[in-house]
Amino acid sequence: MIYIWLNIAPIFAATLAGLALGVAWARISGLRLSIGVGIAALLAQFWLVAILAGAVILAPDQAPPWTMALGSAFIIWIGFVLPVLVVTLGVGRASVRAIASAAGYWLATMLLQAALLQAIGLVPPPAG
Repeated sequence: MIYIWLNIAPIFAATLAGLALGVAWARISGLRLSIGVGIAALLAQFWLVAILAGAVILAPDQAPPWTMALGSAFIIWIGFVLPVLVVTLGVGRASVRAIASAAGYWLATMLLQAALLQAIGLVPPPAG
């Protein structure tokens, strides 16, 4: 997990971008956020961006870097985030619109974060 410390600046920048998008999304949706939710969101966003950064670092180099960065975000979203949202919100009897909104937010967030990580640049961990 040394890659997290080596990339703390881009990870933190992408975390803040995800939070800013979340605040804007909440305001547009008419939701009110508490400080507790904000702190939980900060920690969750940081961890998700750290995992995304690891995926981008480890992505094979058979495609252009931007394709791999955005593709990694999309694959993580469709493979992990979307199913969890559908099941969790579906069990809670959320409307299809609410599920679609949450899924859209997370897709937009992960693509934004991957783009920011790629633009700033990531340092792979030392070999060995």
